[in-house]
Amino acid sequence: MDILRLVEPDMHYADQIWDFRKEVLEMDADNDDRFAGCMSLEQSSTAQEWIRISELRKDPATCRETGVEVPSHMFLAVRESDDRVVGVIDLRHHIDHPILGTWGGHCGYSVRPSERGKGYAAEMLRLNIQKAKALGIERMLVTCDEGNTASEKTILRNGGVFEKTIEVDGATLKRFWIDTSKQ
Repeated sequence: MDILRLVEPDMHYADQIWDFRKEVLEMDADNDDRFAGCMSLEQSSTAQEWIRISELRKDPATCRETGVEVPSHMFLAVRESDDRVVGVIDLRHHIDHPILGTWGGHCGYSVRPSERGKGYAAEMLRLNIQKAKALGIERMLVTCDEGNTASEKTILRNGGVFEKTIEVDGATLKRFWIDTSKQ
């Protein structure tokens, strides 16, 4: 498999971020969860705006300016061989919040439609678990729709332990916990 690295969004990747957004909008038009882990990318009017929002969300003092209460880091999954953005994943610093603690979890992720089926989601999550561990997060909550077998396999491949199934706004979600010390 190709080697990936997680990098924070910056202007070097602005064109690729916008191409990623365009591809998701075109190829996943019928998917309500098409921008999982991409916090505001769908609503942003430019890549530059999204990069700025991503920067503000890192700091507890500025994250509320972007409409969120919990700070988070956004990462681009970049394939090393050609410096291509193949996905986006976020990492919430904590889940002490009614939505995040119930079904949002510590992270969400999206793989570029043309790059799916290559194991990138599993590698993105593995790398994100390392970042969570470095932030002092000992256990990560990761959730997926009950019918999303690809995401469930990604979580299980990274040591996810099934906790329970919950209902949220008519959707059935599965909750998994990942012990970061085992990664």
